[in-house]
Amino acid sequence: MGGAGGGFSRAHAGRGTCRARHPYAKGARNRFDLFLPKGDARGLVVFVHGGFWMRLDRSYWSHLAAGPVAHGFAVAMPSYTLCPQVRISAITAEIGLAVSEAAQRVEGPIRLAGHSAGGHLATRMLCADGPLPAAVAARLRHVVSISGLHDLRPLLNTAMNKTLRLDMDEATRESPALLVPAADARLTCWVGAAERAEFLRQNRLLADMWKGLGAATAAVEEPDRHHYDICDGLTDPDHPLTRALLTA
Repeated sequence: MGGAGGGFSRAHAGRGTCRARHPYAKGARNRFDLFLPKGDARGLVVFVHGGFWMRLDRSYWSHLAAGPVAHGFAVAMPSYTLCPQVRISAITAEIGLAVSEAAQRVEGPIRLAGHSAGGHLATRMLCADGPLPAAVAARLRHVVSISGLHDLRPLLNTAMNKTLRLDMDEATRESPALLVPAADARLTCWVGAAERAEFLRQNRLLADMWKGLGAATAAVEEPDRHHYDICDGLTDPDHPLTRALLTA
């Protein structure tokens, strides 16, 4: 889910340029906005929004580009087709296309971040069976999953599954905690300490599972943050969340 968007071009005038509505596939929601720093970009950050794969779009999150842009990174923010129009596995494929298209427009290393369902989608790009082409995957330096959902099986027992239409097979295939990380994967799982218990569990779960499989992982519980303000650190160039994303 998430907080209200801030309108990057209004709230952070002079810090960067927004080039909006780049298509990455044929669907009506298959667009991303690209926020560019002054001068040549040091690399690319892609932020994937949440909303339990059912709600929201990129416009709610443009203010979060401020921190990475201030450090000289370009930031792409895609929207994607929502459930029940498509299944979660199809959204995974769409995000792979969005990252690949953004990577064609910005050179250098790539870092991914995502919130809630977006944390799941960002992390799927770091799985060994992820949808990124080899040349794009080779540029991927770090993924930060913010209040991410990494084991989808518990969703089978929720009312929202009437919309998600998950079955056990897809939940297993789309759960990063049940998959193998890519070689040399670097992952940070970041959650607010005031978050709900299930999100705290999911945060620890993926970091622990992938560490055991050879990935470089960290699990952070940020004090006094919850599900709806945990991303706010990305607005601040000096916040630990921004620095963790960009320096790992």
